[in-house]
Amino acid sequence: MAAVKLLLVASAGGHLQQLYWTRPFWEKHERVWVTFDTPEANALLAGETIVFARHPTNRSLRALVTNLALARRVLRAHRPDLVITTGAGVGVPFVWAAKARGIRSVFVEVYDRVDSRSLTGRLVAPFVDAILLQREEQKVLYRQGRVLGPVR
Repeated sequence: MAAVKLLLVASAGGHLQQLYWTRPFWEKHERVWVTFDTPEANALLAGETIVFARHPTNRSLRALVTNLALARRVLRAHRPDLVITTGAGVGVPFVWAAKARGIRSVFVEVYDRVDSRSLTGRLVAPFVDAILLQREEQKVLYRQGRVLGPVR
């Protein structure tokens, strides 16, 4: 597989951990991470290139606008071939900005969402090139999704 430049976007905590668990894929590629400046995120991503986004993002219009401006700057500066996000809110502006720039994007729905789509999933589904699911049960939530299986 040819190396591609990745932009990996996730809120700190469980979303970041699930994206980190895809390491067998991303470790082969040049990459930049976007997450929050927390002790846990810094420890997990030690040695990686990190851009810090504004938080908290939960239903915050101010954080959405700030992170959309950040997304535009980051995409222009780093020119990734692919944006991958597990959410949560920080993934939305990066997917939107990627779509506007013609950059492919992938959303990975988190493992524990089986009864309803996440807010992030609802907001990015029309804009992403692929939706990857971790559980077969999630297929009813995202008909266009492909079951990847658990990332861990």
